[in-house]
Amino acid sequence: MKNFRLIIALLVVASFISCNNRRTPSLQYMPDMYVSVPYNPNGAEGLNGNPVNSEPVAGTIARGGHASYDIPNTNEGYEKAKAELTNPIEASEENLENGKKMYDIYCATCHGTKGDGNGVLSQREKFSGIPNYKDRDINAGSIYHVIMHGKNLMGSHASQLTYKERWQIVQYVEQLRIELAK
Repeated sequence: MKNFRLIIALLVVASFISCNNRRTPSLQYMPDMYVSVPYNPNGAEGLNGNPVNSEPVAGTIARGGHASYDIPNTNEGYEKAKAELTNPIEASEENLENGKKMYDIYCATCHGTKGDGNGVLSQREKFSGIPNYKDRDINAGSIYHVIMHGKNLMGSHASQLTYKERWQIVQYVEQLRIELAK
């Protein structure tokens, strides 16, 4: 019983000690774990006072670079892309082959391997009205615009594909249109 009273007394004393004045900071063990030193990694001084490179790393795009797509997601933007955009990459077997690979991954489930709109999702009646490339009035610019922004039920694929992969898919879709027209 004596030990029980001693334990209760210690708990009461520990409670009063732990409930100190909250307006004064308590002792911190390893304070650098609680309060980190802020820095601006894009600032002029960078980390540890070392200057930040003013040139982007090779193979990357600087912030504000020109890899953005500025044509808006509107009917007017679609028509502008259709009228003004042309495929900047050369037509080659390598580009066509990679375009087919990317098309099979991202497009064939809906549009079908032949571009006839009869993909797996259409066959399983998950979506209806998937367009046939042969029946559409499309060109390289309009195809690229739809990949970037999506259209109707199709969402944007801009985040899944690189700039070059998008244009490779455009080349492959144009080849599918030619084959469907035969």
